[in-house]
Amino acid sequence: MAHRFETSCLKDSIDLFRYYKKLGERAMAQTPDEGLFASLDPESNSIAIIVKHLAGNMKSRWTDFLTSDGEKADRNRDTEFENPPATREEVMALWEKGWALVFAALEPLTDADLARSVPIRGEPHSVTQAIHRQMAHYAYHVGQIVYIARHYAGEHWQSLSVPRGKSEQFTADVHAGRTSQR
Repeated sequence: MAHRFETSCLKDSIDLFRYYKKLGERAMAQTPDEGLFASLDPESNSIAIIVKHLAGNMKSRWTDFLTSDGEKADRNRDTEFENPPATREEVMALWEKGWALVFAALEPLTDADLARSVPIRGEPHSVTQAIHRQMAHYAYHVGQIVYIARHYAGEHWQSLSVPRGKSEQFTADVHAGRTSQR
């Protein structure tokens, strides 16, 4: 993630959401098709199920973000963990659709909107709190996606950050101006 000094919480949040979206995409791109649909054990979710859940959450939270409760009456969260999409293309279509809702809701906002109140499950949140709540939720699930993807990519995995055993070289490169910090 390219870091730059930022004083806008909103701009920084949008950048972080884009970072997590890209991180998930980079992980899923390294996952063999069968790895998208496999679970590590009977109680675990596959990447496809996690993406389906994220898309359902994103639709509920970001549709009519400023004017309706973030937990929509027509959402059935339990079904998000059943019947995963059948193909990589369907997984990625859900992924894109969910993230499009996030950015469509956030990009028109201004810093002045951050203090407004939005309900989630009937509980009032400032827009800032709602954004942070979702940021934590999405980071949690993207971390799961990365972990599962890493497992199924096996020896073909290419690190999404500083590879193991390369921290000293990375730090030296940063200090020498040969790379930007992540």
